[in-house]
Amino acid sequence: MSAVEVVEQETFCDLSDALFRRASKRGTPEVLTDIYQEDTNIAIWKRDVSDELALAVDGFINSKKITRTMLAVNGNNAYEELTKALGSGKNIAPLIEDLAQLIDMFCCLFDLKRAGVRLTSMDHAMCPRFHVDKIPCRLVSTYQGIATEWLPNHLVDRGKLGAGSQGKPDEVSGLFHDLSDIQSMKRGDVALLKGEYWEGNARAGLVHRSPPLPAGESRLLLTLDFIDL
Repeated sequence: MSAVEVVEQETFCDLSDALFRRASKRGTPEVLTDIYQEDTNIAIWKRDVSDELALAVDGFINSKKITRTMLAVNGNNAYEELTKALGSGKNIAPLIEDLAQLIDMFCCLFDLKRAGVRLTSMDHAMCPRFHVDKIPCRLVSTYQGIATEWLPNHLVDRGKLGAGSQGKPDEVSGLFHDLSDIQSMKRGDVALLKGEYWEGNARAGLVHRSPPLPAGESRLLLTLDFIDL
């Protein structure tokens, strides 16, 4: 087994209801299949953004032609539909190729006829509070800017989510104990986040957020969701 194939697994336990959850991380896309393990609620493919892809992303953001793109596509028509929505040309091609590859992987992994695609350029946090998603599973990847933050299952007081925070900021509500509890993805990482509606995962959906953006910075975020099973 090569160095990049070594699995990094963090095991967590929620003492309140004896649910065990772990994060699986490694530098190959095969790690995404770990999401099918009952005790895994986040699988992260740790990867870097190539120089070619970074230039395409910068050009796309700086063009300011589109701030949000929402599509329903399948692995076979993803490149064509993305080209229609985002434009064509050698400058943007690396971004479209990467998006199409992730869509194809997502559809194949979950045997989906179509996936819901959302590509959003923003200058503010889309979901700044920690929360769980009422879905089976979602793919997220940040092409530019600060990436998704999440909390290990055993460090979360779920009673402090939403209205349970009593309007207090996450940092002081008691949702977690210390800022060091917050885990971060990095630019280019591809993650599958298991939600509350994954079978057997009630009260174990990954708690996560879009962190605040520093002033003057922008973010390009991809999310993929189930549409047709």
